[in-house]
Amino acid sequence: MRISALAARPVSWKNGGGVTRELALREKDGQMIWRLSLADITRDGPFSAFPGLARIHCIVEGDGHTLSNSKTRLEARPLEPLSFDGGLQLETRLRNGPCKAFNVIYDPARVTASAGILGACDVPAVNGVHVLFVVSGSLDVGEAGRFIAGEGIVTENTATGAISHGGVVIQVQFLPF
Repeated sequence: MRISALAARPVSWKNGGGVTRELALREKDGQMIWRLSLADITRDGPFSAFPGLARIHCIVEGDGHTLSNSKTRLEARPLEPLSFDGGLQLETRLRNGPCKAFNVIYDPARVTASAGILGACDVPAVNGVHVLFVVSGSLDVGEAGRFIAGEGIVTENTATGAISHGGVVIQVQFLPF
């Protein structure tokens, strides 16, 4: 399945503090298994909480931000996937202005999820459902197509391909229990 932040409609955050573009959603029996989105974070304030879910948050544009409460402090930095409990009540404080973040929200009782950053290289094959999302440059996945920044693919098949020189791709892997 092809995904595109360029074509996705912006919708308000759950808490009304910003906008996000939903890229893909996997559900079973009316329950979310996982969701991919690209969020615009333009101001300091409360971060949306997703009780019972886990989260991977990766800054793809801007300098990032700090997420904190009285017991927790998390630093969201560019191209460093940050995994945490989606149910945490956190406040965000921007670091040098607005940023964008690629988000993976998932049910840890149904799947495990991991994310990594790939530079200019051949894409390594992985098992399970996996996502390739282009942050910069381009990605050529042969018959599955060519993807530019803001686009990507969700597949259950082994996808091999090549990332352009200077390109950056987020690779996410979901494995069922």
